Amino acid sequence: MSAGSDVVLRAEGLVKTYRSGRQTLTAVDGVGLELRAGETLGVVGESGCGKSTLARLLMGIEKPDRGTVEIDGKPMPSGRRRFLESSRHIQMVFQDPYTSLNPRMTVGDIVREPFEIHASKLSRAARDARVAELFERVGLSPDNRHRYPSEFSGGQRQRVGIARALALEPRVIVCDEPVAALDVSVQAQVVNLLTDLSSDLGISYVFIAHDLSVMRQISDRIAVMYLGRIVEEGPVDRVFDAPEHPYTRALIDAVPVPDPEQSGSDAGLLQGDVPSPLRIPSGCAFRTRCPIAQDRCAADRPPLSPGAGGGSVACHFPLVAV
Repeated sequence: MSAGSDVVLRAEGLVKTYRSGRQTLTAVDGVGLELRAGETLGVVGESGCGKSTLARLLMGIEKPDRGTVEIDGKPMPSGRRRFLESSRHIQMVFQDPYTSLNPRMTVGDIVREPFEIHASKLSRAARDARVAELFERVGLSPDNRHRYPSEFSGGQRQRVGIARALALEPRVIVCDEPVAALDVSVQAQVVNLLTDLSSDLGISYVFIAHDLSVMRQISDRIAVMYLGRIVEEGPVDRVFDAPEHPYTRALIDAVPVPDPEQSGSDAGLLQGDVPSPLRIPSGCAFRTRCPIAQDRCAADRPPLSPGAGGGSVACHFPLVAV
């Protein structure tokens, strides 16, 4: 990966496994990525592909078996202070706005809590003013900060979670499917809010989701994961309009078309079931479901190599745009 002064988050060779008895589950397998200032990197893939585990590794919530994470060119701290120190620069918005907020705390206290944990030098009055400012920033009335999470809708709770993530003015926010539990109309509002915050504050996002329409709306670049590996990465328009990996093509073809007269292509339809992460196939992990797999795919694991249009693809026989 190329180095650059505008790179705020870099991960290289991340590996995370979990062991139970004699079995080993590989959740993340050699993942690397770069995130630049003000950029949104979308991470997409089927359930169980390792997206959420990757998010926890980037946050420092979990420690990788191998690999490194750098924030602003500095390695993520290790040891007991790992998560506490890194959270000043990178924050997270969780998938479920109902379980990610403490029901026994007022929403004002929830947003104020980062200042308490990090021993902010702000006076109590200054903290209260900052909390009110954060509520206004995410579209909530500061007058409601004395209420409890149970008194808010799902979309409002997610706005509280976003305000909490903004408190320490992080460079990066990891969004782990932040709109998956919300109604469609509310999803659009939250996505628009995140987009505006990035534009106004220069925040960079790692945005994890399985909804490709949301991904195309918010992302600058897309990384496609399959069984713990990134199989394609590139500018969002290039990936959607001219995907090179058969798995990416299949994901796009699976998106419902709101036109009964328009017939979808079956060129990228998947075959078989998703292999168990306990027994990842040799070579290309996707080969057991790939419509164009050949003998080489079983023998050699394809590296993530430069592809067309400024992207990368891990495929021995990448698709050609037509």
